[in-house]
Amino acid sequence: MRPQCLFPLFAPVTSLPGVGPRLAPLYEKLAGAKVVDLLWHLPGGVIDRRHAPKVAEALDGKVATLTARVDAHFPSSSPKRPYRVRLADETGFLHLVFFHGREDWLRKQLPEGEIRVISGQVEHFNNEIQITHPDHIVPEAQKAEIMTVEPVYPLTTGLTGRLVTKSVKAALAKIPDLPEWQDAAWLSRQNWPNWRQALEIVHHPADEFAAGQDSPARRRLAFDELLANQLALAMVRAQMRRLKGRVLAGDGGLRAKVRAALPFSLTGAQARSLAEIEADMAEPTRMLRLLQGDVGSGKTVVALLAMLNAVETGAQAAMMAPTEILARQHFATIAPLAEAAGITVALLTGRDKGKARDRILAALAAGETDLLLGTHALFQEDVAFKDLALAVIDEQHRFGVHQRLELAAKGVAVDMLVMTATPIPRTLLLTAYGDMDVSRLDEKPPGRQPVDTRVIPLARLDEVVAGIGRASGSGARVYWVCPLVEESETSDLAAAEDRHRHLSELFGERVGLVHGRMKPAAKDAVMERFAAGDLDILVATTVIEVGVDVPEATIMVIEHAERFGLAQLHQLRGRVGRGDRESRCLLLYGHPLGEIAKARLEIMRSTEDGFVIAEEDLRLRGGGEMLGTRQSGLPEFRLADLTLHGELLAAARDDSRLILERDPDLRSPRGEALRVLLYLFERDAAVRTLRSG
Repeated sequence: MRPQCLFPLFAPVTSLPGVGPRLAPLYEKLAGAKVVDLLWHLPGGVIDRRHAPKVAEALDGKVATLTARVDAHFPSSSPKRPYRVRLADETGFLHLVFFHGREDWLRKQLPEGEIRVISGQVEHFNNEIQITHPDHIVPEAQKAEIMTVEPVYPLTTGLTGRLVTKSVKAALAKIPDLPEWQDAAWLSRQNWPNWRQALEIVHHPADEFAAGQDSPARRRLAFDELLANQLALAMVRAQMRRLKGRVLAGDGGLRAKVRAALPFSLTGAQARSLAEIEADMAEPTRMLRLLQGDVGSGKTVVALLAMLNAVETGAQAAMMAPTEILARQHFATIAPLAEAAGITVALLTGRDKGKARDRILAALAAGETDLLLGTHALFQEDVAFKDLALAVIDEQHRFGVHQRLELAAKGVAVDMLVMTATPIPRTLLLTAYGDMDVSRLDEKPPGRQPVDTRVIPLARLDEVVAGIGRASGSGARVYWVCPLVEESETSDLAAAEDRHRHLSELFGERVGLVHGRMKPAAKDAVMERFAAGDLDILVATTVIEVGVDVPEATIMVIEHAERFGLAQLHQLRGRVGRGDRESRCLLLYGHPLGEIAKARLEIMRSTEDGFVIAEEDLRLRGGGEMLGTRQSGLPEFRLADLTLHGELLAAARDDSRLILERDPDLRSPRGEALRVLLYLFERDAAVRTLRSG
């Protein structure tokens, strides 16, 4: 249960004065539906209203707070002309300009002959000093109230800065006194305020620096959020470790046969990763390891050798992929090697029906099948293993944690190896996969050709098409990826259909088309024709991004490359350069090209290292956008910015390890305070593991 002291913060925003049913949906869109969401909605900057010159000294373009007597009103004679009010002090005149101003309201605000304090941006126009639509008009007695540093909040249509400032103030008034969850020595070393003070400081900044992301108050809040994230992951991890595992250490016989059958020897990175995996499997706790390898770094072979380690002990292993194409591809790679070792492999996908499916399931349950490869079909209830000991999940971010657990439930104390071809920067790895150990394949297998990447303006499209015609005439196979048009699938599809039509008119029947709206079987059929060489050119939306292996394909054209993220461009480029022939990738861009898009294309041109690209992607886009966070199950942070607070993340990770070593059940006074922290950042599931443990 959430601690009672947090109830006021988790009340709906409608509990704040002035936020009724009409404004509530706007606040929900802007920050969230609860009071605490407004505390996390931090200002993006400040306006300093403390500058109070005489009228004649007010500088053009600067925000100033001026005190002057109202001299005269000049109502507008036409709706197109503004309403003007003249004020004066001993140094000169000030004109206030109002478009569509209501006379009765303005005369009430600015009575002639009275002194008013005006704050806003000064403009020098036609030798006059003026302020258009001032931010504040108050009597002289209220001057001190507006001569402050004002926070500037991100807004949404229908909410003004003044409304949001007022609501945040009301939310701050609801902050309860919470116990300190940070280590006292660390706090004083960092010179950080307590939690409540930190929130007060960032919402009432004394200057530009106090509102910035590097101020002590902001760093304190970022660290709170990162500590909640790391502690929650560490607790889930500890829970996994408490579950009994099994020792899996084969005699190496099957692995030796497969290694002898391989046409190449393992790279240093493959050998190192395999040793890490085998060491985990030999432990009596359950393995949960992430194998991170760039496109074409040889993950499948490492996974096969790990699975053979389990089979050598008399158990079974399974490997699951997100698509049928990918599952079939793994099967094509693994089947001949398994045959060399004398073990049986089966493939199970949604396509297997009736008697054929029954035969596969019977052999699996009897223990006659050593390795099972497949898609989501592996989850189905009637899929029963005799003794599943290792589960491998490919393209981890396509599956949720619960699916990982469902597969593990099909055996006793199953070890888990999850793989991804999307290089993830170190900082994001910690935030998303802190519950896993990580192995990295950072070398390409020998014989892999570098891909010649060129950046070409779309204006030269005809030249590119002519070159593609010549290349396909001499036996090359070409991918042509069509642009992402905003987020709409229909327009992606329209772009692909137009390009397919255009290329078909030039090159006839040898041009194919695949897109996300096709049925899987139809998609696979086109892909198979392309792989077999019946098609020379394959026009596609981004459905070919992950795991299509056609070694004969040597040219990748990406139209409107500036619309794609770096990670995606890198994945697409990885579809070529898989054989021994020279390959190239053509990035076609449209004008105008923004700074970030330009930087992205330059990075693609200069490196093929997925890990370098991932770090650059994080730097350019920030953590939230990285890998399309929402799709990939990576956490989104409200207070921390991983591009700035990376070293705080490492500190949070170390701290959470120490905490759980000393106080695994969070029973000490600091442990109790940390429980409050976990609930504050809605990591309730982690607290539940304490009880279930």
